[in-house]
Amino acid sequence: MNDILFKTEEYIFSYRVAGIAIQNKKVLLQKPINDNGFAFPGGHVSFGETNEETLLREFKEEINAKIKVNDLKWIGELFFPWGNKPCHQICLYYLIDILDESTPKDGMFYANESLSGENMKLEFHWIPISDFSRIDVYPLNVKELIKSINDGPKHFIYKET
Repeated sequence: MNDILFKTEEYIFSYRVAGIAIQNKKVLLQKPINDNGFAFPGGHVSFGETNEETLLREFKEEINAKIKVNDLKWIGELFFPWGNKPCHQICLYYLIDILDESTPKDGMFYANESLSGENMKLEFHWIPISDFSRIDVYPLNVKELIKSINDGPKHFIYKET
């Protein structure tokens, strides 16, 4: 697969989609095992792939889950450091339903991800929405956006310093 991920001498551009799975007032988040910050699961869109196809593929690859992709909720323009380079990322966030009964619905579980030829072990956590204020969820402004998740799509710009 050819991800829409461009790297130059000075910058990185990334086109990503993420799934927002909410069950029992908890949200499924992921993080590398050596990191404190959480993110919504998803991945880079590949050339010729729709956003829905990307989410279906990523959830199957990472946690072996079949999902249903629902409404687009957030359109994010994200600016953050990626290693020693600035990254400009476009990320579209969709509500999803996890259809597999075998996927854990509580607590924490592990999965593996491959990015740019590197394999990483990921932790997946079901985090209560009420705990968002106590943890780092990237981009950091989603802590506010999650409160109005039932509203129509929202565009946001996030610049990490």
